[in-house]
Amino acid sequence: MAKPITKIIKLQVPAGKATPAPPVGTVLGPAGINLQEFCTKYNDATKDKMGDILPVEISVYEDRTFDFVIKTPPTPFLIKKITGIKKGSTKGSKEPVGKLTRAQLKEIAEIKLPDLNAYSIEEAMKIVAGTARNMGVEVEAE
Repeated sequence: MAKPITKIIKLQVPAGKATPAPPVGTVLGPAGINLQEFCTKYNDATKDKMGDILPVEISVYEDRTFDFVIKTPPTPFLIKKITGIKKGSTKGSKEPVGKLTRAQLKEIAEIKLPDLNAYSIEEAMKIVAGTARNMGVEVEAE
């Protein structure tokens, strides 16, 4: 029989840099799991993606054991990384701060496809393009 889950915790942690200090410790401490064990497992699983911020979903079980699933980096993070901008526009599409080519858009969509509610790369590209426009990043027309 499967172990009953007591909590599901969602965090965004820099890849390979999880420490028992805040914010990880303050969120996971009350759940009663071994912080050092989580940090070691997370850092080992994400060391190849250093520099990225990765969402992680942690399932805490009744006996204080845990499992975690690492998701793909957030879309705005990927857009900022590829375009080289520091932050998005405060006025959205009215004040452009960068430009995204179709090739870059497809690259981001391919990375995000497993976590998006889309069945094809074209649908994923539309979702990413919408996020980019909301950030003030212009998307190159076809």
